[in-house]
Amino acid sequence: MNGQSSAKIVAKSGISFGCALAMVISYVNWHSVGWAIFHGLLSWVYVIYYLIRY
Repeated sequence: MNGQSSAKIVAKSGISFGCALAMVISYVNWHSVGWAIFHGLLSWVYVIYYLIRY
């Protein structure tokens, strides 16, 4: 595995998935690429906020 531990691989996958999920939720909700990019940067924070709020 190129010297990477499985925990690092899982963490990178989780971060990437969280970013993509936040961007999709944001775009569907707000119909704005700018907001989607911003919420993608916030990643899991926005996903958790959205789940609590809606």
